[in-house]
Amino acid sequence: MKTKALIFLSTASLLHAGAPDLETTLAAKPEPWIKPTIDIRARYEFRNVDPLDSSNAFTFRERLGLKTMKWNGFSAFIEGEFTQAAIDDYSGGAVGASPFDPKNTVIADPETNEFNQGYLQYEGFDTTAKIGRQRIIYDNAAFIGNVGWRQNEQTFDALSLSNKSIDALTLNFAYISQVNRIFGSDADGPLLDNYKKTSNVEDIQSQVSLFNASYTGIKGLTLGGYAYIMNFENRGNWDNNTFGVTAKGKVWDLTLYGELAYQDKAGVAGEDTAFYEHATVTKAFGTQSITLGVEHLDAGFKTPLATVHAYNGYADAFIGGRIEGTHNGLTDVYLSHTIPLFYGIKWTNVVHAFGDDEVSAGYGYEIDSVLAKKFDDNFSALAKLAHFESEGDPFTGGQNGKAAPTTTQFSIEVDYTF
Repeated sequence: MKTKALIFLSTASLLHAGAPDLETTLAAKPEPWIKPTIDIRARYEFRNVDPLDSSNAFTFRERLGLKTMKWNGFSAFIEGEFTQAAIDDYSGGAVGASPFDPKNTVIADPETNEFNQGYLQYEGFDTTAKIGRQRIIYDNAAFIGNVGWRQNEQTFDALSLSNKSIDALTLNFAYISQVNRIFGSDADGPLLDNYKKTSNVEDIQSQVSLFNASYTGIKGLTLGGYAYIMNFENRGNWDNNTFGVTAKGKVWDLTLYGELAYQDKAGVAGEDTAFYEHATVTKAFGTQSITLGVEHLDAGFKTPLATVHAYNGYADAFIGGRIEGTHNGLTDVYLSHTIPLFYGIKWTNVVHAFGDDEVSAGYGYEIDSVLAKKFDDNFSALAKLAHFESEGDPFTGGQNGKAAPTTTQFSIEVDYTF
C-alpha cells in the first residue's frame, strides 16, 4: 500500500513539474507566415501661396502590405499605397495628376493607386540586405529621405546593405536605379512649382551610389560620414557629388549637433562647388526644451532626394530652389521651444529668419506651431500651422530672380498604424 502511494505521489510531482512547460508551449503562438501591415492617414490641409488661389484638400491615404516571416534569414515585403480626395479644391502638383489646376496652390497629395514597396530581404552575418522598391532614410533626411509628410511617399528601386560587424560602427550602402517621387502614378508631365516650369515626372531613372556610416564607440558622442554620388537621366541639373561629416554629443547639459558637407556639380549647370553647414544647440529644462539652430547652403547647393519639408519651415517656401539648386544661397536661423501641455499633448513653436548665403539679403521670416498627441502605439494626431512672410529679395535666379512667396499652411491629421 505504501509502495502504491509513493508511486502515485512521484507521478503527481512529475506531472506538476512539467505542467508550466506544457502550458507555456500551448500558450505560445507561432509566428504567422504572412503578417498584414496597415498605415492609414486622414488629413485636411489648407494652403495659400501668393499670388495663386487658396487650396483645400481633405485626403485619405492607406498603405496596405504583407510581410513574410524569416526563413533561413530571408523574408519579403510588398505594399500598395492608395490616396483619395474627399475635398479636391487644390492642385496635385504635376500634369497628369488628379486634381491639377495651375491656378491653385500646390498641395502635392494627388489621388493615386500605386505599388509603394516590394523587396526581398536577407539578414545574416551582421548584415541586412534588401533588393527591390524600398524606403531609404539616412541620418536626419537632409539628403536622403522618403518625404514622409506627403501622402504619397518617395521610395527607391534599389539594392541596399547595412552592416554592423564592427562594434559601434554601422556601414550603409545603396545603389538606386529609379526614384519614385511623390506626384502619383498618373503624373506624366512637367511640375509647375512656385518659381518655374520644370520637367519632373513621377519615376526618374538614376545611377545613384550612397555611402553612409555612423560610429557610437565614444561615450556620449556619435560621429558620421557620407558620400553621395548622384546621376539622373534627363535631369542633369540634379547631378551632384556630395561628401559630408556629422557629430552629435553632450557638453554641460547641452546637446550639440554639427554637420559640414562639400558638393561639386552644384548649381543648375553643375559647374559650381558649394558648402553646407548645419549646427544646433539644445537645452532641456525638465520636460521642456529649447533649440537654437543655423543651417546654411551656399548658392546652388542642391538636395534632390531629401525630405525638404523637415527644413526651412513647414510652409515649404524654399523647397523648389533647394531641390533644384536654383537658389541664391540660403541661411536659416531658427529658435524652437517644445513643452508638454495636458493629456500627453506636445506643443512645439519655431521662429525662422531667412537670408541668402552671405546673409546680405533678407528673404523673410516664418512662424511654425505644431500640436502632437500620441494616444498609443498605433494611433496619433497632429495639427500644424505655418506662415512665411516674404521680404521680397530674390531667392532664385540671381538678382532678377523671384522672391520666395508669402505662404500660409494649416493642416490637421490622424494616423493609424498596425
